[in-house]
Amino acid sequence: MHKISTVEEFEEILQKGKQFAFLKHSTTCPISAHAYEEYTAFAHEHEEVPTYYLHVQEARPLSAHIAETFNIKHESPQVFVFENGEPTWNASHSNITSGALTEHTQK
Repeated sequence: MHKISTVEEFEEILQKGKQFAFLKHSTTCPISAHAYEEYTAFAHEHEEVPTYYLHVQEARPLSAHIAETFNIKHESPQVFVFENGEPTWNASHSNITSGALTEHTQK
């Protein structure tokens, strides 16, 4: 898992066109803490899928950029699967599970 915090870092990953997972994580929310645990479990079980995350409190411009660029309402916690530079799936709150991520990354 790699923490990123800038729009430039995100755009560089996006331009590679490969599949990756991305989590918007709040460091002050217990629901987000649980989602982070699920995301971490997924990352450890599926090392073939690159995983990235941001801390919402530290990377608000990046969080807003993702919401605006892809016209997906910001939520926290929120997870995305990207392929070919576009989000193919997203979920928030208790819908963020290792199983759901596995389902949406294994095609």
